[in-house]
Amino acid sequence: MNRRFLAILAFGPALAGCQSPASTNTSTTAADTPPLAGAAIGGPFALTDAKGRTVTDRSFAGQWRIMYFGYSFCPDVCPTDAQAIGAGLRRFAERDPYRAARVVPIFVTIDPARDTPAVLGRFVAAFHPRMVGLSGSTDAVARAEKAFAVYARRGETTPGGGYMMDHSRQTYLMDPDNKPVALIPADEGPTAVADALARWVK
Repeated sequence: MNRRFLAILAFGPALAGCQSPASTNTSTTAADTPPLAGAAIGGPFALTDAKGRTVTDRSFAGQWRIMYFGYSFCPDVCPTDAQAIGAGLRRFAERDPYRAARVVPIFVTIDPARDTPAVLGRFVAAFHPRMVGLSGSTDAVARAEKAFAVYARRGETTPGGGYMMDHSRQTYLMDPDNKPVALIPADEGPTAVADALARWVK
């Protein structure tokens, strides 16, 4: 089995579909050892931001990144998680503005056919002023999904001819060297996000 998927199975759920997953509790992890240390998660990517600029993993060198994969047409968990990430980062900034300033929340679409860079840019702006929305070609998005062990596929057709996306739901904290640190419990709300950031961001 792919080491990336072994890491997800070991450290937290990756449940398909836009529905609430089981809780991920970072408080049970040993205090000094990041739970995803050494996991084969993350890697190079080249995507496009809201202004049409090419953005790569190297664009965030020296910064901590919150990596989330979803889509703007998602009716439930994606906007809920994005809201928790944005609000959680603001709460962390109230506690420690210096460390919070080093954290960049990144929302990567799994639905590039509808989530153009401009569409995604408007979507993420609703959650945090520094949240970065990244789209790209189908191949570029697929490569990013593979690097981060994200499952995504087109799901059922909705009334009116639209469609849902089935996808895994995990929020990664990556360190300034783009190495995985921990899963951020966005499903538990802003306070849990802020607590996790306070615990792991150095």
